[in-house]
Amino acid sequence: MKTSFRHIAALLVAFPLSLAAAAPASKPDIRLWRLDCGSLWTYNLDEMSDTRAYVGRSGKFVGSCYLVRHGSDYLLWDTGLSREYLGKSYTEGDADSTSLAVTVVDQLARIGVEPAQVSMIGISHYHLDHVGQAADFPQAKLLIGEGDFAVLGTPGHEARTKLLSPWLGKGARLEKVKGDLDVFGDGSVVMLDLPGHTPGHHGLLVQLPKHGPVLLSGDVVHFRENLESSGVPSFNTDRAQSLSSMDRFVKLARNLDATLIIQHEEQDVAKLPAFPQAAE
Repeated sequence: MKTSFRHIAALLVAFPLSLAAAAPASKPDIRLWRLDCGSLWTYNLDEMSDTRAYVGRSGKFVGSCYLVRHGSDYLLWDTGLSREYLGKSYTEGDADSTSLAVTVVDQLARIGVEPAQVSMIGISHYHLDHVGQAADFPQAKLLIGEGDFAVLGTPGHEARTKLLSPWLGKGARLEKVKGDLDVFGDGSVVMLDLPGHTPGHHGLLVQLPKHGPVLLSGDVVHFRENLESSGVPSFNTDRAQSLSSMDRFVKLARNLDATLIIQHEEQDVAKLPAFPQAAE
């Protein structure tokens, strides 16, 4: 049956709201802040190599966390060292040293973000320097690799189980991530499946409208030399997966022309604006 142009015009007048609803939504405002989440001195750097590449060497690592704003939603990526390290001295000597200068909550207050506004916490992996302040955001939905969540509550994992205890009860807001996860459903923020350092380890891809793609490493590698030599820490849970994940991470950065940030590498962290300025 043919429909006249007059009839089509009448339909457009009668249903303008329906047509408006069907129109493509505008892209959300996306911003990324880097947060100070601690300082770590590793006296025996050789633990970062299962091929004994760093015998007799020591090294400094920064703890970095990230806040992503997607429209009116906030995602916190990693939560750094716990408050027990707040104010402890940091020394580059003949023993490990761990210190936290400022909490995540206090940093968010500087940009006017309350803990209750953080709707999601994305955890790269279960190590203590990445989950330390998670419990300061108990209302948030926890996004964590399925393989990492599986160890919580088992022998030898008591400390990390305690730090993530708000998400272990019945009815907790939790997503056990298997594979990649498109966090907001529009491709702008994606948790990347990069296992090997831990069973459920993930990185994060953030597509910023002005700056372009940013790749956050989690601990797929810990410092630049590790990445360049495909070095695997002796405490990683799977060597083959570790190498495969490094390969994926590097190729993603190259193919997307992304800013690659090793979260423990001070020079890489400095690729983003200093807090409280955000990358856009």
